[in-house]
Amino acid sequence: MSTLFRTDIAPEPYEEAAEYLDGHSATPHPVTLRIDELSAKLEIIGEDIRVRWLLTDIREIPDQAGNDMMVLRERGNTLRRVILRNRSLAPRLPYRTRSAPVTNRLRLTGWAFGAVASVALIIFVLVPTMANQLANFIPPEGERALAEATLDQIRSALDETGLQGVRTCTSVDGTAALKKIETRLTSVMPDAPELTVFVLDHGMVNAFTLPGGYLVFFRGLLDNAGSAEQVAAVFAHEMGHVISRDPTRHALRSAGSIGVLGLLFGDFAGGAMVLFLTERLIDAQYSQETESHADTFAQDLLIRAGIAPSALADMFARFRALGPEPTEMEKHFLSHPDLGDRIASARAATPAEFLTEPVLTDREWQALQGICD
Repeated sequence: MSTLFRTDIAPEPYEEAAEYLDGHSATPHPVTLRIDELSAKLEIIGEDIRVRWLLTDIREIPDQAGNDMMVLRERGNTLRRVILRNRSLAPRLPYRTRSAPVTNRLRLTGWAFGAVASVALIIFVLVPTMANQLANFIPPEGERALAEATLDQIRSALDETGLQGVRTCTSVDGTAALKKIETRLTSVMPDAPELTVFVLDHGMVNAFTLPGGYLVFFRGLLDNAGSAEQVAAVFAHEMGHVISRDPTRHALRSAGSIGVLGLLFGDFAGGAMVLFLTERLIDAQYSQETESHADTFAQDLLIRAGIAPSALADMFARFRALGPEPTEMEKHFLSHPDLGDRIASARAATPAEFLTEPVLTDREWQALQGICD
């Protein structure tokens, strides 16, 4: 009787020397490899070592050293390795070149999305919430110390000579005119904040606030303003930030966001740029809301002080005339809302036939614009 196939012939026994990395140390252990045909497992046997891997779970990975060895691992374990100096075992490993199951890739994708969502939750929810809470516990002297240190850094950074910081402008008549604007605004507030006002001798057309009631104007803004009322409107806007303690909240939020991003990105090539752009995007979403609130505060304060809110619109119009409108992409990285919207809002807030009481005399206005002379 003859047959086409013989099923009673057992495979030849397999035994081979190899090296085994246990995943705990970098020292390879000499082992002997055997195949248990009944259980279809690879036995890894050495001194104090006895490990069994299913043949169907063994995967081959590239030999990163010299490409002259066969390196194996067990599916689901990324640390343990078996290293052979020949490929005699390859025919007995049916799935050694099989990729990870799709379900594993989907699981990894899910973990990746979860990680991104966690970071977003920390940066956009937890950090702002904590910053808002912590801002209420920082004492005034702490805010002023932070403001003084920050102002010194700004003055040094803007000084092109590198010898000393940008000077503050303190002409007597100009300072008196600026103080008159401050008094005009604070006199109609039931609980006026304590303010410290500076003018920096720099051509930048800008003004900003620091923690502790510090208001900083640049000479460039005074040079480009069309009237004392426009300067008063900017002053009122910055006071809105002081009242809301936006500078302190912003400082805490920025520090927290940069800390989280720094832990994630480290110092890899281009990491500093990623941190900068990401923080600018975060800052834009945060500041647009606070800028709108400060505009609303300024409009109300100006009306009570007898100044038309349209002065704020006039100042914004001058800002827009100084340069082209940003592109749609650039708008995502700007910390202020669209100027056109702010101009329309300020004009709409001005009551019909509203009469503005002059803020400064012509002589005082000239003194203010010459405060840095």
